[in-house]
Amino acid sequence: MRIEHVGMWVRDLEAMREFYETYFAATSNELYHNPTKGFKSYFLSFSNGARLEIMHRDDIAEGEGELFGYAHLAISVGDNEKVDQLTAHLNENGYSTLSGPRTTGDGYYEAVILDPEGNQIEITTD
Repeated sequence: MRIEHVGMWVRDLEAMREFYETYFAATSNELYHNPTKGFKSYFLSFSNGARLEIMHRDDIAEGEGELFGYAHLAISVGDNEKVDQLTAHLNENGYSTLSGPRTTGDGYYEAVILDPEGNQIEITTD
C-alpha cells in the first residue's frame, strides 16, 4: 500500500506550482480546469513517484468549510548536507525557516520552512 497523492487547497495556483518546481524539482502536468465548478488543479510529480495535487476554487474562503493547506509535508532530499544547502537557498530567496536544520528527538535531520502560502514543509533526510 502507498499514498497515491496528497491534495492541498491553495490561494495562488501558479505561484505554488512554480515554488515546488523550482525548489523541489517537481514536474507539473497540464492545468486541469472544470469551469462548471470553478475548479483548477495541477498534479506535481516528484522523482520518487510521490505526487502533490494543488487545487484552487474561487468560492473557497478562509474558515468556511474547506480549508487551505495541510498540517505539514515532509520532503526527503537525501542527506544532511542537502538539507543544509536547500534550507540556505530558500532563506536566501526570502522563505522563512521555522526550525533547524537540526536532529529532532525522533532522529530526523530536518529543517522546517514555510512555502509561499505559509504551509510547513519539513526538509529531511531519507
